[in-house]
Amino acid sequence: MAVPKYYEFYNAMLEALSDGKIYYYRDCHDKVKDIMKLTPEMLEETIPSGSPKWINRAGWCVVYLKKAGLIFNPKRAHLQITEAGKKLLAENVQITDTLLIDRFPSYAAFVNPKLKTSVNAETPQDTFDDSYDKINNLLFDELSSAIMSTSPKFFEKLVFNLMESIGYVKENSQVEDSNIDGIIYSDKLGFDRIGVQAKHVDSTVSDLMVYKFIGALQSQSLNKGLFVTSSKFSTSAKELAGKNNIKLIDGKKLIELMIEFDVGVSTQKIYKIKHVDNDFFSEE
Repeated sequence: MAVPKYYEFYNAMLEALSDGKIYYYRDCHDKVKDIMKLTPEMLEETIPSGSPKWINRAGWCVVYLKKAGLIFNPKRAHLQITEAGKKLLAENVQITDTLLIDRFPSYAAFVNPKLKTSVNAETPQDTFDDSYDKINNLLFDELSSAIMSTSPKFFEKLVFNLMESIGYVKENSQVEDSNIDGIIYSDKLGFDRIGVQAKHVDSTVSDLMVYKFIGALQSQSLNKGLFVTSSKFSTSAKELAGKNNIKLIDGKKLIELMIEFDVGVSTQKIYKIKHVDNDFFSEE
């Protein structure tokens, strides 16, 4: 018997969370496994990367239920059912993609952001590109949630790990200023010192915060700065930074850089799309 498809996990996932308690991912998966009575053969089947296929599909089930607003992450790596999820489960209906599209606009917008007049309107390459974009959008959302659930100390460590992955070198000495979290060099010889502030906040970073950072840079005889936040910057903060040789990285740019330089993410599979080399077959 084949491993159930991701949508066949919908009802079991909601049932596993039906008591309203907060469950760690692994514990939730164990409950789902028991509810669905998965056989040893199903549990042993893997995807090409080597991960259990049922875990992979249950994971996609979680993603889609979250997009529909039926479950959510109350904290990192934990799940909890929403009131909407409880109501849907109480209806005792078989949950399908079609049902989610019809009844939950947030899910419909996610799975089909562009209206298509025909299934045949897309080429196989278009379909692949759409799927690739969807996977990356999911990755962006998951990274955003993971970052926001971290502590300020971990966020600081994350920022410096990213800088080192990009190619900067961190100075070992401690800076006695709460508005500078550390100093990096743009080269290994240390000719160019840059002060770094890593601000893990939910609210918009104001020009006052940037102003304090400027003062801290001056006290350390630094003429360049990098201000990184998990949130975003106000217009006045951007203007002030631009006038004082300070580069800004907001939450969106931070995630893009993490994906680009493989910080906090790992490559699951690489696909190579090949086409016929017509020059090779030319007899001229």
